[in-house]
Amino acid sequence: MSRLTPVVKWLLIANVGIFILDYLILPSVLNLPVDRFHLPPLVTWGAFTIQSGLMELRLWEFVTFQFLHGSLGHVLFNCIGIYFFGPWMEHWWGSKKFLLFYLLCGSAGAAFFTLLMFLGLLPDGIETPLIGASAGIYGIFIGVAVIAPNLRVALLFPPIVLSMRQLAIGLMVIASGAVLLKLGGNEGGEAGHLGGAILGFILMRYPHLLGGGATVDIIRPQAFENRFAAVDLILDKISREGFQSLSQAERDILRHASERQSSDP
Repeated sequence: MSRLTPVVKWLLIANVGIFILDYLILPSVLNLPVDRFHLPPLVTWGAFTIQSGLMELRLWEFVTFQFLHGSLGHVLFNCIGIYFFGPWMEHWWGSKKFLLFYLLCGSAGAAFFTLLMFLGLLPDGIETPLIGASAGIYGIFIGVAVIAPNLRVALLFPPIVLSMRQLAIGLMVIASGAVLLKLGGNEGGEAGHLGGAILGFILMRYPHLLGGGATVDIIRPQAFENRFAAVDLILDKISREGFQSLSQAERDILRHASERQSSDP
């Protein structure tokens, strides 16, 4: 934990802490049942639904639903995604813009869920609750795929190694197929994944949308070419140790490479 970036650390603490509070502490203190017929109190209050979030103007649900989860496995896998990929984005954007990036991607998940519901592409109703951090995490996945498309990722299940670009494409195909073909029974959640991923890609391509420039010079995928041997070595170091491991000289090399790439015809 001591090696995690600040916002990532607090996101992990918040997600796990709220889950424990919602499923263990509050039900015990308030003497409330929690089972398949009774949602825990914070989920009941903060989950996003079209009925409450839009029609009743409970706009805070666009944010609160991102910190609520339906099971231990749900919060565990989301925290794993934040743990491994979140620091990349926080080093890229800086802490303040990373938090904004993450929350906006999560909110985009709820917005895209709403859009597909109104288009009749989802089988649920306007009172169907949406919870989980996955939309923001999918924005992070896409962000890492943009800045480091060739980063190798070893999956636990299935036990294969993919590039970050391949992983991102695979996740988008799965989510799109689930929505369009009505597969898996989690079409609403997959719609949220797509919304987070779409906004994540847009913000990576147009970083000024978050206000000003990015914290570091954005290096487009074209800059990750083999013709710069020094850049390749630095990118390998980033892959192993993260952005925080770079010296100022190495950061300058990346900046010059980005400037050269931008000036190419």
